[in-house]
Amino acid sequence: MAGFISEETIEAVSNNTDIVSVIGEYTKLENRGANDYWGCCPFHGEKTPSFHVDASQKFYYCFGCHASGNIIKFVMEMEKLSYPDAITTLAKKQGIPVKYKDGYEGVKNFQKDNSSELYIELYERTASMFHYLLTETQMGKAALDYITKRGLTADTIKKFKLGFAPADPKWLKNFLRQKNFSDDFLNKSGLFSQKYPDYSFFTNRLMFPIFNRKGQIVAFGGRVIPPADESQRKYLNSGDLPQFKKRETLFGFNFAKNSIRQNKKIIFCEGNMDVIAYHQCGLDYAVATLGTALTQEHIKMIQGFVADGYVYLSFDSDGAGQEATKKAIKLCRENNLAVKVIRLKGGKDPAEIMLKFGAENLTSQVNNAILDSDYFLLRLGEKYPIDTPEGKTKAALEYFEYVDSLRSDIQKESCLEQLCQTYNLKPEAVKRDYINRNQARERINIRPQNNNQRETKIQIKLDAELRGLIAVTADIDQFKVLRSELNENDFSNPAAKRLFKILEECFDEHKTSVPDILNHCNDEELCRLISSDLSEGVYKKDDVAAVVTDTIKFIKRNKLEDARNKLMQRIKNYVINTEDDKRQFNTLLAEKMELDKQVQTLLK
Repeated sequence: MAGFISEETIEAVSNNTDIVSVIGEYTKLENRGANDYWGCCPFHGEKTPSFHVDASQKFYYCFGCHASGNIIKFVMEMEKLSYPDAITTLAKKQGIPVKYKDGYEGVKNFQKDNSSELYIELYERTASMFHYLLTETQMGKAALDYITKRGLTADTIKKFKLGFAPADPKWLKNFLRQKNFSDDFLNKSGLFSQKYPDYSFFTNRLMFPIFNRKGQIVAFGGRVIPPADESQRKYLNSGDLPQFKKRETLFGFNFAKNSIRQNKKIIFCEGNMDVIAYHQCGLDYAVATLGTALTQEHIKMIQGFVADGYVYLSFDSDGAGQEATKKAIKLCRENNLAVKVIRLKGGKDPAEIMLKFGAENLTSQVNNAILDSDYFLLRLGEKYPIDTPEGKTKAALEYFEYVDSLRSDIQKESCLEQLCQTYNLKPEAVKRDYINRNQARERINIRPQNNNQRETKIQIKLDAELRGLIAVTADIDQFKVLRSELNENDFSNPAAKRLFKILEECFDEHKTSVPDILNHCNDEELCRLISSDLSEGVYKKDDVAAVVTDTIKFIKRNKLEDARNKLMQRIKNYVINTEDDKRQFNTLLAEKMELDKQVQTLLK
């Protein structure tokens, strides 16, 4: 499908998109120069910013994980989109019309019918209808009374567009049919039972629209309304859909992302009502997972915003909630994120505390959250009899699992010291047990190397040929000089051959920006090398002409020396038997002298 989008559209998206603004939605960027921006990498966890965005050249590069590319690639990676979908997303953001090659309207219509756009439109309209039923009809009165009694205001209900799904399982299908949605489309939408297609998946429930990070409604969560049949599941969430993946979505993130960025903190909750209560109390950096544990994809969404802040965990105090807290702490720590745990008192959840004691009390409890190391020690002290050697041993061994997740040796040592002080243990014994345990695990985890598994990635040789061509990307106008003296076949390095061809295509098509070059380059490693050198400022525009001159001399000299070496071998092996052989031999000597002269000229 990528080939059907016009080059005009791709060029307009690449050149007109503000790369700093778009990337700034995923990680906080700091201006350190006219066009230089730095932040914590959104692709991997880090404390010290190593992610560089060049606003003028419109590309990014991470000195930590080596992620690199232009704005189209960034959106593809962050949003898990295909190339054409990333272009379409950015085009819509900039108000750029998406044009197709050769007027290929059939492709455009086919792509639209099979994209997530129509499903988003369906969910937006359904959410509006559910919201109307909740707030304006007798049908939704019981649900409205329930959330009003739980302390939610009219503004909060409107902000989160809460709704009500009717008790009649056939009501929704009939309503949407009247809006000209086909049965085939509706049956694939996730709104209806697979076994009974006319029956709605959500019936007689308080409805929570689930928004993507752009504020579009992509799915639903539904809660039963008390009193309810105990056989019913209390909460239901939409399954994975073309426009919605649970592992990659956080409830409330669209409302919270700016506050998360500004406050450098985020609250992870268990339920939708928890998020809404926090937001109503002014703690608008709260989000919730959607029926899944905290995932690596969730961490990736937020780590650029809170790399130098805190992740707050607000899970239930029951066994399942504490286990979720434990796993979430380890995942955050493995991604180098600092963690605090909110231990709610006075109510079973944030909404109840808000209703009983008000927003100030809930805010105070968040401000008094404890560090994850303290949380573990308190929890283990409650779980094991630490007044006995056996209890201390079990508590220490479980605490070691937390220590394993820490990225810093200083943090590990500090936490082991805290364990000793809390449980009155000798530091030498604790450190010895920790080291011996890890050594034993390493021995167990040793596996014989599979000789059949070979590294298939081709390593790029960064030599003078390739360096010269990378320099040209800083000032592609110099390619005219390079091409007047050399061609693709003059390069011996395969990567240099590929880059020469890419530069030739860009130059001929008058596409001279770094994003254009990266767009033409399908080699990840080559893109990384280009982005790395340009980000480091290895090649300044004023120096490129001299580099090109040196590259031309280097390659010509190598070609001449190669030809001379081959000629020398012929001379060395030449046998003279006749006068004709002697004349031919003298011709070879003359050719060698000429080659020597040309080499000397290049060396000057």
